[in-house]
Amino acid sequence: MMLIPAHHFRDIERKPQYLQPEKCIPPPHPRPAGAMWFIRDGCGIACAIVTWFLVLYAEFVVLFVMLIPSRDYVYSVLNGLVFNLLAFLALASHCRAMLTDPGAVPKGNATKEFIESLQLKPGQVVYKCPKCCSIKPDRAHHCSVCKRCIRKMDHHCPWVNNCVGENNQKYFVLFTMYIALISLHALIMVGFHFLHCFEEDWTNLLRAYGLTREETAEARMSLHEIKQPLKVSSTECSSFSPPTTVILLILLCFEGLLFLIFTSVMFGTQVHSICTDETGIERLQRKKQRRERRGSWKSVKETFGGDFSLNWFNPFSGPRHPKPLSDRDWVRQVSSVSDTENTETTTEEPSEEPKDEDFAEVVDE
Repeated sequence: MMLIPAHHFRDIERKPQYLQPEKCIPPPHPRPAGAMWFIRDGCGIACAIVTWFLVLYAEFVVLFVMLIPSRDYVYSVLNGLVFNLLAFLALASHCRAMLTDPGAVPKGNATKEFIESLQLKPGQVVYKCPKCCSIKPDRAHHCSVCKRCIRKMDHHCPWVNNCVGENNQKYFVLFTMYIALISLHALIMVGFHFLHCFEEDWTNLLRAYGLTREETAEARMSLHEIKQPLKVSSTECSSFSPPTTVILLILLCFEGLLFLIFTSVMFGTQVHSICTDETGIERLQRKKQRRERRGSWKSVKETFGGDFSLNWFNPFSGPRHPKPLSDRDWVRQVSSVSDTENTETTTEEPSEEPKDEDFAEVVDE
């Protein structure tokens, strides 16, 4: 249970009308447990489609431009297996991150009956979100895109068309990790491809079309060979012409470098958030609320689903699901005046509360 400083409690007393439980009506058809989660957001859907397109483009270039035409079958098979496995895991992680409920709070539960069932005691408060009419448990935040309050919401990511929250953070971390790995793998293969094929196909093309008669004579090439230029072996390094191959590889390099940097940064920030038990929103708001923080290793195990194993890297294995919310999880306790004075001397509280949160005080009559 979270402690709310007393000077916030005084603000609550000035605004008792904000709760208005009589205006909260539960949805007529609650979403069944285990139902597929999908956000109908045009921008998010477009970003998700672009994500799949870029991965499939990389798959096309790697297979049909670099690996299949290669004469080194061991090199092609090994790199093809590794790249396809990483690409499959990346897309599977993307689907799980996009279609998994991130931890949405039941919509419309801030009803008079539910609030009365909590049996609030003196000094206890509840937070109500006026946008989705939900009572917000500790560390929950409202997402304007999902139109729901999300437990342990880190941020809303358009690339997965979903919030990153309590239930799908593992899949988002795996998605960023696998995208970074396939980007690095693609860049390495492009480098080897340029080094290996530059002196074969493209040098032969220059010799066939770019040499003068004197250079041809020095190279001991006959007039017949000049009139009928050397045939470039397009099947040795690429199934496409050299100019087309260069364009495809340059685009792949640009894509791989861009996403390697982006996903590596996102992966690092997510791991840091998990280890410090602090979401991105909490870090940005700089809230110094007193709450019990889990240890780094405990937080990692809860996010990835138990003790270290290969299931940590498996997008089909879910995280360790938290216990269902109990009555005490909806209620927050106001700290004493002496505790507040100590808190005010060591922490800096924001001058005003976020606009999407309302407060309610319930005292014994």
